[in-house]
Amino acid sequence: MAENTSVLTAQETFGEDPVTGIGLMADDARVAARTLARAPRARKDRALHLMADRIEARRDSILEANARDLERGRQEGISTALLDRLKLDAARITGLADSLRELAALPDPVGTVVRGQTLANGLRMRQVRVPLGVVGVIYEARPNVTVDVAGIAVKSGNAVLLRGGSAAQDSNRALVGVLRDALADARLPVDCVQTVDDYGRDGANALMGARGKVDVLIPRGGRGLIQSVVTNATVPVIETGEGNVHVFVDESAPTDMAVKVVVNSKTHRTSTCNTAETLLLHSGAEEAAREVLAALDKAGVTLHVDDRAAALLPPGSDHLKATDEDWATEYLDMDLAVKVVDGLGEALEHIRAYSTGHTEAIVTNDLANAERFTAEVDSAAVLVNASTRFTDGGQLGLGAEIGISTQKMHARGPMGLEELTTTKWVVQGDGHVRT
Repeated sequence: MAENTSVLTAQETFGEDPVTGIGLMADDARVAARTLARAPRARKDRALHLMADRIEARRDSILEANARDLERGRQEGISTALLDRLKLDAARITGLADSLRELAALPDPVGTVVRGQTLANGLRMRQVRVPLGVVGVIYEARPNVTVDVAGIAVKSGNAVLLRGGSAAQDSNRALVGVLRDALADARLPVDCVQTVDDYGRDGANALMGARGKVDVLIPRGGRGLIQSVVTNATVPVIETGEGNVHVFVDESAPTDMAVKVVVNSKTHRTSTCNTAETLLLHSGAEEAAREVLAALDKAGVTLHVDDRAAALLPPGSDHLKATDEDWATEYLDMDLAVKVVDGLGEALEHIRAYSTGHTEAIVTNDLANAERFTAEVDSAAVLVNASTRFTDGGQLGLGAEIGISTQKMHARGPMGLEELTTTKWVVQGDGHVRT
């Protein structure tokens, strides 16, 4: 059994200069990616199972590393939402291992024929899926992303350079070591998974500037991180993340359904990008609105309400007067903006004004309203009578995800295996020449 494949720091291996060091790491990743792109599915799946087994076998050491990160985070005063993202426990470790095994069970996208035909002149052409190559991922305080990204990359034939941030440095170091050991035992290049964390913030900047070395860069985190990468990177970027998510309770919404969907959308796990941040209530759904607001208040949600919503609150509820800033805020906490609207049209106008294009949901018994909502809302995911928390690769049967893309080019919504591939054309002839 391989052990401690990655021992030296990046500086000890590649030198102190982050631009030079990350360039050399990307070169190694490129070589590794070429080998991985040719690897049969059975070997990649074996690597995923070994990763899962090793994570569970080294649970205690991973949790010890995570405990150090959590304690340092508390001392540095990072937010409750970030601490929740950062935290690993026994159940989350099991979830990481299970997600890798689920990935192994999914079809391999590499080599899939998207389309093909034989032309009138006898040329045989087909468009096939191939890996992107070298993928950089910048994220913060999310050790689960380390495992998810590595697993998706291996299955889809890509090498990854990971920048997981200082908040999770001990957790990520432990996890990357486990993952590289598993790759070695599966007889795959360990440089398919590398971390640039040793270079710190300068390493992140060097990764953003590694055009020609890194094929695509994916930021995953809060608005500040995502916009920094989008603004400063010279490497092509797939924009993910920020979720100012809305739920609209229509006039026809059944009360019990509205309560279940809204409460789950807000409280299931508040630190995620698919958590509801604004609730829009139809003025004609007064009974449902009162029950929903009472349930949210009972669950401990701080409600930021407009004047009409305030009139529907139970006595003594924990609430604040909503401001224009609230409609644009991604709280990632037990806070929710609430507005009463006079119809579907007004709800759609509000969503168009404030949505980040991530996820929106409607609770309704009116088929026409449901169809109009899904047709007119321009977001990566639109849900009818279901919690916004289902905007998740695993929940939608895609396995682990590398993020939720909110852009419209190449990939949109949960990014799974296919989204980490591109295509190329293969044309076969028999001495054909063009005349």
